[in-house]
Amino acid sequence: MTSADKKSFSERDVCTKLITPALQQAGWDLLEQIREEVTLTQGRIFVRGKGMTMRGDRKRADYLLSYKHNLPLAVIEAKDNNHSVGAGMQQAIATGALIDVPFVYSSNGDAFLERDLSNPERVTEREIALDAFPSPEELWLRYCAGKGIMTELKPLVAQSYYPSADRRQARYYQTIAINRTVEAISKGQKRILLVMATGTGKTYTAFQIIWRLWKGKKAKRILFLADRNILIEQAHTNDFKPFGGAMTKIKKRQIDKSYEIYLALYQAITGNEEEKNIYKQFAQDFFDLIVIDECHRGSAAEDSAWREVLEYFSSATQIGLTATPKETEAVSNIDYFGEPIYTYSLKQGIDDGFLAPYKVIKIDLDRDLDGWRPKLGQRDKCGNLIEDRVYNQRDFDKTLVIEERTLLVAQLVTDYLKSTDPYAKTIVFCEDIDHAERMRQALVNANGDRVKENPKYVMRITGDEKEGKAQLYNFIDPEQRYPVIVTTSELLTMGVDAKTCKLIVIDQVINSTPKFKQIVGRGTRIDEEHNKLFFTIMDFKKATIKFSNPEFDGDPVQIYEPQPDQPVSPPEPVNYDDDDFADNQRVSERRDRYVVSGESVDVVAIREQYLGKDGKLLTEAIRFKASQAIQGKYGTIASFLRRWQELERKGAIATELEELGISVAMLENEVGQEFDLFDLICHVAFDQPPLTRRERVAQARTQMQKQNYFAKYGDRARQVLEKLLEKYADSGIEEIEKLDLLKVPPFTEFGKQLEIVRLFGGKQGYFQAIADLENALYQEVS
Repeated sequence: MTSADKKSFSERDVCTKLITPALQQAGWDLLEQIREEVTLTQGRIFVRGKGMTMRGDRKRADYLLSYKHNLPLAVIEAKDNNHSVGAGMQQAIATGALIDVPFVYSSNGDAFLERDLSNPERVTEREIALDAFPSPEELWLRYCAGKGIMTELKPLVAQSYYPSADRRQARYYQTIAINRTVEAISKGQKRILLVMATGTGKTYTAFQIIWRLWKGKKAKRILFLADRNILIEQAHTNDFKPFGGAMTKIKKRQIDKSYEIYLALYQAITGNEEEKNIYKQFAQDFFDLIVIDECHRGSAAEDSAWREVLEYFSSATQIGLTATPKETEAVSNIDYFGEPIYTYSLKQGIDDGFLAPYKVIKIDLDRDLDGWRPKLGQRDKCGNLIEDRVYNQRDFDKTLVIEERTLLVAQLVTDYLKSTDPYAKTIVFCEDIDHAERMRQALVNANGDRVKENPKYVMRITGDEKEGKAQLYNFIDPEQRYPVIVTTSELLTMGVDAKTCKLIVIDQVINSTPKFKQIVGRGTRIDEEHNKLFFTIMDFKKATIKFSNPEFDGDPVQIYEPQPDQPVSPPEPVNYDDDDFADNQRVSERRDRYVVSGESVDVVAIREQYLGKDGKLLTEAIRFKASQAIQGKYGTIASFLRRWQELERKGAIATELEELGISVAMLENEVGQEFDLFDLICHVAFDQPPLTRRERVAQARTQMQKQNYFAKYGDRARQVLEKLLEKYADSGIEEIEKLDLLKVPPFTEFGKQLEIVRLFGGKQGYFQAIADLENALYQEVS
């Protein structure tokens, strides 16, 4: 074959006629070890407009070489012969890094360029003749040497995956998780943490790990622990099914030690002394391997009753699985299991197209923004005198129920479903069981026509209600239309494989980032057969502000530091349902709360946000509306700056915005609470980079020092000005323009209002001092 012949080859010709024969000549099996044109990711789903979606490009490998099934060693990037040998190396390196292989190659059909990453000390590159490609055994030996896998460990590390009839290939990230775990255990590591986003197949990953360790005789008896029945049932009937007769579920007071694979509900083997006796019927060294699903829950706390089980079987290798590792000052998964051996995040899953992206609808209600205060002597529906204070969003449906608010939320959910898909599976997360029941009633009344078709159109699924719980499997079954809308408080936060859930409604204050991640995870699964490619989060309680936290989807960081000298407090007693689902899903305690009706509740703003490629939420409607309105009012940025400068009271701008239908709260929710009115307007309407109020204060202090601004005032006046700058940093420009501000702390320490004004030579001098402060704060206007 001449060089001219090669130059006429397409890339596919180079693969078929040159590269593949070279691999076969080196001993690579075409059916078992060589995979060509391998699709590694599905291509990110992008959401546009009203439910329109498109897929991005998939990541592929021209060749993936494996020592055995799902034990990848190398990738090859092929180019046609008009390219150099190393032209594909950069692409090969990126692919190799993605799937965690130590050998990457580029070839144009003349030779191979090899980059060897197996040596932890250094990286090498070399050119290899076309007929000198390494054999499978050579790469395997180099792989083992680089990983420190001794000869006696090789059989376990090379143990085959479960041989599924359709030769199902694990996804690349599952393969990494499985192989890293098996290798770590082969070397004697006893505690392992795997972090994988909801919907990425943690149970399948656990199954393959257990299968390989079981077949490799590294683990003869295995315990799989979970804290919800549905997790046990799904594992037993789906992924773990190949274990067949070797597997059993531990039930209360029923122990049979003849099995090898045991599935157990934490609640069934912990609690009172009788229940503890269940797991203590096993010898402490009975199990070789324990896998803990959702390990961020009960077993994370050092003093929990559930941790007792793990400590009792401390001789066993223990693997913790979670989508949301818990790291607080009191609780740490990392302290117990160690740093994650592998993390596959929600962001990665969405980028790869294995998880559904989301759009967010943020809804602000006037009562939530402004609060609610009872009239003097007002009583609730039960005749109780309502405590006189301002009730805010965190109080609603906990200490205070405004019935009209519940009705409005139900109507907004209904309107959205009617405008998109009335049969889209929907979960409404409520504050507690009482709230979930009231929301169920409101949704029934808002959807009377659908409920007439089927009374199960709306259901409450909570831990205290058997009728609702009985419908859980129908809700998550893609083939079952009903129930469509379910209300809950805690029961559906995790462990529910709801593939076709298209709408998640949050009407619950959520303080915990792990819990928020779990709730989001209810919608992340993709089901193309049923047209589920993205989902919507409808947020009434500002929960989605957690998306803006830079640590939302980052690697877990250990915060907890164990202090062995401190006594460990005994666990608080918890009453569980007989075989129920979660540690915090119990019948809610009836708390005193006020219930009022006849109050007006209105929508202030509705904003739709879409997930951008950088993982940030992009708002369309609110920015467009605000920008158009502000530009229509003030024209150019220069015109706005002139208007700002000429106003004696900058707070007047807020009134002008309200007249345009734009509230300051709306802009703060969009851009951030830390920005001033001036920056909110300039950023939204004129695309200027905003400064926070504290950045403006720092800028003003520098400006005033240069101008020796404070020299004309006495010590006490200068102290008042410093307090005014601090007040501005906390509350904004409108607050420091109010003369009555001087009547409240910390200004009262300087005397009465009139005495403070006199420090500046009178009212006119005081307001001139405020004007000078504003000039320093907004020096770009001056």
